[in-house]
Order: sequence, then C-alpha cells, then structure tokens
Amino acid sequence: MLQDIVYATQWLFLLYFSGLSLVYTGLNLIALYAVARTSASRSLDALPRLYSGLEPPISLLVPAYNEASTIAGSVRSMLQLAYPEFEIVVINDGSRDDTLKVLKQEFSLQVFPEAYRVRLKTQPVRAIYHSTLYPNLRVIDKENGGKADSLNAGINASRYPLFCAVDADSILQRDSLQRVVRPFLADPRVIAAGGTVRIANGCTVARGFLKDIGLPSSPLALFQIVEYLRAFLFGRMGWSPINAMLIISGAFGLFRKEAVIAAGGYRTDTVGEDMELVVRLHRLYRQNKKPYRVVFVTDPICWTEAPEDLRTLKNQRVRWQRGLMESLWFNRSLMFHRNGGLVGWLAFPFALFFEGLGPLIELGGFLILTLATLTGAISWPAFGVFLLLAVGVGLLLTSSALLLEEITFHVYPRPAQVARLYLAMLGENVGFRQLNSWWRLLGLWRWLIGTKGHWGEMQRSARWQNNQ
Repeated sequence: MLQDIVYATQWLFLLYFSGLSLVYTGLNLIALYAVARTSASRSLDALPRLYSGLEPPISLLVPAYNEASTIAGSVRSMLQLAYPEFEIVVINDGSRDDTLKVLKQEFSLQVFPEAYRVRLKTQPVRAIYHSTLYPNLRVIDKENGGKADSLNAGINASRYPLFCAVDADSILQRDSLQRVVRPFLADPRVIAAGGTVRIANGCTVARGFLKDIGLPSSPLALFQIVEYLRAFLFGRMGWSPINAMLIISGAFGLFRKEAVIAAGGYRTDTVGEDMELVVRLHRLYRQNKKPYRVVFVTDPICWTEAPEDLRTLKNQRVRWQRGLMESLWFNRSLMFHRNGGLVGWLAFPFALFFEGLGPLIELGGFLILTLATLTGAISWPAFGVFLLLAVGVGLLLTSSALLLEEITFHVYPRPAQVARLYLAMLGENVGFRQLNSWWRLLGLWRWLIGTKGHWGEMQRSARWQNNQ
C-alpha cells in the first residue's frame, strides 16, 4: 500500500513540476518578446512630455480604513501626478483611527452638499468633503463595508469615464497615469489595465515624492521584493499579450467605469475583490462574444508597503489564497467554455491546478516522500532529486526574473543592491516559499470549510515616509 502511494506521489510530483515548468517557460519567452517590443519606446522616455489633448480624464479611487499613518503622504503623491485632468476620491470606510482627522487637517476639508448618484449599492454615506486647497480632491465618509464596498461608493461618486483603484498605503510615480492610460488610447477594446507594483520598504518618500530607491533591512520584505519581481515581470507580462491575465493588483489598476458598472461592480462577499472583478469581466465578455482587452503595462510603477511581521504577512497570504479560490469558484463557468479562448482553456485551469491546489500538492508530496524516505520506501538519492527539482525550478524562474529586471528596468542601480536581491532569492526559495505554501494551504482549507473571510489588521511601520 505504501509503495503504491509513493509511486503515485512520484508521478503526481513529476507531472506537477513538469507542467509548472512548461507553462512558466512559455510565459518567460512571451515576456522576453514583449520586453523586446517595448524597449524601443523606452529610449524616448527622457524627452519632455507633451499632452496630446486626447487623454481621457481619470478618477483616482483611494479606499482607506485605519490608514492614518500613510494616507497623507499617499494623497500628496497623487496630487503631484503629471496628468492633464484627474480627480482624487478618498473613501474613508468607517475608520476607527484618525484617518479622517488627518485628512481634514492636511487638506483643509469642508463638508460640501453634492448630488450622489447610487449606481452600485453600498453602505450609507455620512458626508462628502471637498478640499479648500485642492479643487480635485474629495473625501467620502461612509459606514464600514469593506474595501469592495468602498470602491463601489467611489465609483458612484466619480465623475470621469476611467477610474484608477489605488491602495491608501501606496505611492505612485509622477508619470504613472500617463503610462497606464496608453492602452486605452491605442485600443478602444481595452477595459482594464494594470501597472507594476513594487515594494516601498527601504525607499525614501518625502511629501509624496519618491526621493531614493533602496532595499529594506527586513528579510521578510526582501523576500517579497523577489516575489513581486517574479510575479509581475514574467507572470503578468507573459499572460497579457495573449489576453489571459486573470488579475490586476488592487493596489494599482485602471478600469473603464461603464464596463465595471455593467458587470455589477466589485463583489462585497469576497476578500479577493480585485481578482474576482477581472475574472468576471473575462467571463462576461467571453461568454457574450464581445471584443475586449485586459492589459498589463510594465512602465507605470506603484510603490506599496509590504508586511514586515509574520502575523500580518500570514493574514495577507491566507487572504490572497482564499480570494483566489473564491474568484475562480464564482466564475467557474469560464473554464473550458466554448468561447473561453486562452483565458478559459489555459490561464483559468493553470490558476486552479497550479496556484489554487498547488500548496496541497507541494506540501502533501513533501510529507509523503519524507515519510517514505524515513521508512526506506525510497532511497535518499531519489529524495534528493525531488528536492533538487522542486527548489531548482523556483531558483531558475526567480533568477530569470531578476535578470529580466536588470536588462530592462534596472530599478535597483547599485551592485550591492543586486547582490542582496540574489542572496534573498536563495532564502525566498528555501524556507520562505515553503512557509508561504503552508499559509496558502490554510487559505485553501478555510475556503473549503466555508470559514468567513476577513481582511484583518495591517500593521504598518510607514518608516519609508517622511512628511517633512
């Protein structure tokens, strides 16, 4: 019996890592091709920017819950964005700290009676504030309903045809809107576009301006930098050209407002509202045979704070895994749909079997093979080969992402920074990745048993912000 289980586990492991390697290799090649196509335009980035007059106005939606330590700096960073016409709508989601007080003091807010059109149902709005210093800044104070509910309230209050969802602890580079809107100008079929999200821990931000790019001292934050590079540089860059990208980060995404409203807005019964919305848009447009594009743009950068303590990081990863499974379950009819295209026949099954069920296969396989080795059912050399395969695939993919980063963007210019990232790559693949798989397995289990999901408290240091 044990031999049969070990034999089946060996084949499952082999098929799992072979399939994972095959898909990631394909994504890597597509990403390299995409980088080659966009590299030529990057040589023009140093030239002065002129507005064409065709840029559509954008509403920046900033949901905020207990963000007193970072909200002022984040709003300042948005106020200095280089874009012809935009508004900032901060949604205070019943914060229990001084978030609203900080906003009132920093931006001189006054209650302003205005028409509020309810196109998406939300928790009651208490008041709408206008800044007397900045005409394009408004704050909605509402009862607590969660991030999705806040974004729906922001959509109701927004005035412009495009809205950009931005986390309250994030900093946008000055040209981010200029860059992320380009797909909408180039192709009228585009309904959503996402930019690159990078870790701000270790950087220096002064009054909303990114002054210096650095690396954090926290090993946990370093590991997450490596993760983000891998996820964005060849993960989303690989899925985007074939119109099969299933997620746009909730920290930075631009959407066509009417498309989102027609789809029903953000779902409030999931902790993965950002991914669920994108998967739902894919499903609705595919099933109705409507032309559309969901695009990833490498150049726009949003800097956000990563957790530096295990408890907060664990809550985040459990939430992400649960949100992934909820997003796939709610839109399961997309998988293998006759009109599903590559998103329904490749990206969706990959997300389900390799990302959704991946923690169960990886940790379950490690456990069974370890027990089999200790009992003599398989040899130590064979066990070593499996370990080498599991760790080697991760190291290969991560090193490819770091190499791609250095060739194309070179965000971390100092050699010492690059060396630290390569050292972090080793720790991220041996230790952190396995711990992360355990957290993801917890998220999968909680989704399976129907435990109610929640966001939890995010412990923020805000050491990277200097408001002086």
